[in-house]
Amino acid sequence: MRALAVAIPLNAALLAGTAKALFGELSWVEAFLVGFVLSPTDPVTSSSVVTSAKLPVRVRNILNLESGLDDGLALPLVLLFLELSTGEAGSVLEATGSLGLETVLGLAAGVVLALAAGGLLGRLPDCALERCFEGLYALGLGLLAFGGADLVGGNGLIAAFCAGVALAVTRNEMPEVFQEFNESLGLVLQIVAFALFGALMVETGFNLPALQVAAFVLFALLIARPASILMSFVGIPLGRTEKLFIARFGPKGIASMLFALFVLNSTAPDRSLAFDLAAFTILASTVAHGLTDTVGARWVERRMPHG
Repeated sequence: MRALAVAIPLNAALLAGTAKALFGELSWVEAFLVGFVLSPTDPVTSSSVVTSAKLPVRVRNILNLESGLDDGLALPLVLLFLELSTGEAGSVLEATGSLGLETVLGLAAGVVLALAAGGLLGRLPDCALERCFEGLYALGLGLLAFGGADLVGGNGLIAAFCAGVALAVTRNEMPEVFQEFNESLGLVLQIVAFALFGALMVETGFNLPALQVAAFVLFALLIARPASILMSFVGIPLGRTEKLFIARFGPKGIASMLFALFVLNSTAPDRSLAFDLAAFTILASTVAHGLTDTVGARWVERRMPHG
């Protein structure tokens, strides 16, 4: 809860202040938009580290829960600052009300469909659906929730997110079955997503001062993430080694890529600048964490008491 409710706003505020200081043309709304775009973590390139038995169970659970929930919690704030940055919202109150309605409708659509799907799955005869295909059933539910929420004016991403959580609660076996069926498909789609995102970075060009961009990227990876986690974990009975590893482990991935594309596709005045900052931070994070996370896991293993 500390990593989600405290560290995300702290990290976004630190990134926003740095972005505003380095790039004065950004408004404060756009600076906070960049901050929340880069707040979620997504261990796409380091998933083997998160599941490694070398790490203490509590550390793995914290990292898994944080990366699984922070994108869904950051999404409403990204959409809020995106709407404010485009100038289409009449006021903060109006934008908040509109976004709140979309969130509630999306949440309701996702939960209702998940409960219905879970109940239906329990009533199907044994011959109707093989266990190995239940992962496809869950994947179909996510797509159905996205489309259903869109039809009623809700947010499709929030609906799919909430549908997954609700289905996992009502059908305890579903996360394992879903992972078994969709793991390979997910890896293929992640590679495609990274390739398309890289191609888009080349297509949009790069017109920013390299030193400022490098300073922002280094601050985001080496200072903002560790500082926000360590400040939010004050008073928590967790060892110094574990805290340091969690603080350093903050890879940016698919969620930040998607949020950055929202920015690029908007009418915000400085959308290209905001997209470039986010894109190069994601790229640097992918390389840095992909090359060092196994080393970090071994460092934790050496420092933990035997057994």
